[in-house]
Amino acid sequence: MENNPEEFGQTAGLVDMAEFPKWIIYEDENFLALNKPGWLVCHPSKNGPLSSLVGAAREYLGAETLHPVSRLDRETSGVVVIAKNYAAASKAQKAVSISGAVKKTYLAFMEGRLGATATISQPLADDKKSLVSIKTCCAAQKPSAKSAVTIFRPLSHSRRGGRGFTLCEVSLLTGRKHQIRAHAQWLGHCVAGDKIYGPDETLYLDFVERGFTPEMAEILPIKRQALHAAAMDFGAAVPELNLRAPLPKDLREFAEKYGIEVPEKYL
Repeated sequence: MENNPEEFGQTAGLVDMAEFPKWIIYEDENFLALNKPGWLVCHPSKNGPLSSLVGAAREYLGAETLHPVSRLDRETSGVVVIAKNYAAASKAQKAVSISGAVKKTYLAFMEGRLGATATISQPLADDKKSLVSIKTCCAAQKPSAKSAVTIFRPLSHSRRGGRGFTLCEVSLLTGRKHQIRAHAQWLGHCVAGDKIYGPDETLYLDFVERGFTPEMAEILPIKRQALHAAAMDFGAAVPELNLRAPLPKDLREFAEKYGIEVPEKYL
């Protein structure tokens, strides 16, 4: 299947190993950090080594075993850290497990106009009412709900294109499944292009079956969720891991289309 890391739309793709080195944002004897494209799963899949980021990293390094320190949803682009050995993995994963030790910064293009910084402290649990089995929901009354805190800080707003969007810098004080996307939905400003937490969750079911269709293009302003892990800083715990991932081409083009100003430090 054709691989195009700059354009999302296929239900499955294979990594072009000639392109893989361009995704590397940091490498030493212990770690490999990558700017993951927004069409690729992190963990190995049944479709072979080149169908996942970790599988491709194994091919690139000629390594049998690698240790993912962080992960992203398939449609989220940005910083992913992989440890090359157990000792490095243990050190980094320990830092991740300590609240506040690792600072993660995301960029999210969100539907509508968010006028001021919003801190969402809504616990999250599996959404048992949803047709999508992996969906999470804000559920403060559920015993199974886990605390979750997300800060959305608006950076700029769309100036053209007929639709309103806000570019937000997003900080996580916890790390729950689909946290940003679920909290964005609760806030009333879904992440643009989100097939699960956007205008109609059945879009995700259709996408799994048929890929991105012309009908979806009429509803969604971009082929994938417009969410990017822009930075990850391990601080004193692992000082060499102060990582930045430039905004990928598809999100730069989205910003240009709608006249959304992106701060220079994220480009």
